[in-house]
Amino acid sequence: MSIDTREPAKPVLEFKNATLNVPVLILHSANLAQIEHQLLEKISQAPDFFKHSPIVLDLHDINSHDLSLDVQTLIELLRTNHFLPVGIRGGNDEQNQQALTLGIPYHSSQAVTHPVSEKKVETLKPSVTIEQPAEPVENKFINTPVRSGQRIYSRGDLIIAATVSAGAEIMAEGNIHVYGALRGRALAGVQGNPNSRIFCSRLEAELISIAGNYKINDEIDSDNLNKPVQIFLQEHALIIESI
Repeated sequence: MSIDTREPAKPVLEFKNATLNVPVLILHSANLAQIEHQLLEKISQAPDFFKHSPIVLDLHDINSHDLSLDVQTLIELLRTNHFLPVGIRGGNDEQNQQALTLGIPYHSSQAVTHPVSEKKVETLKPSVTIEQPAEPVENKFINTPVRSGQRIYSRGDLIIAATVSAGAEIMAEGNIHVYGALRGRALAGVQGNPNSRIFCSRLEAELISIAGNYKINDEIDSDNLNKPVQIFLQEHALIIESI
């Protein structure tokens, strides 16, 4: 009689409990035109940050004021603008059923959060608020060239000890430091921080932006090109100074 001594095959899948950080869209109005307008304003500040972002819809506020909202139309609006709705919370029975019909789960109660660790992104006027999940803010350091087509995002400062090639895009919620030629697109303060700055050893950028205020290469004074500069915001205008 032979005995099979082979090890049992490993399972092809397993389930684990996990906490995932997903942005929450808090609605303060049921006016879909206003919601879309203000979403587009927010997206314009950091288009690649929000593109294909998962998002949870929070309907507590509008339902507490007995405002009528068509969840199906809202979800279609979000998908059209490249968001990926993955859940709703605070919905009524009709809204929850609409969400389930579209394959989106609902949560019957709002998760408990602690204000000290909660980080809210700039409020989009009275209609919507995008609430980012609490995450530790860390600076990011890159010591290799950023090549054309690459996109890099930092929740703190972004420090690049190399060249940023044309066609590359670098974004940071804080400051950007480039210890080399900056030839691509640089967006600092992408969550609306007007005190963010951009520093580079050689300015050749296709686009520079701070808190949504930007200039393209053709708008940059030739006296500031091809030299070390710092870029900051002053009265909603980008100032470029030699360093």
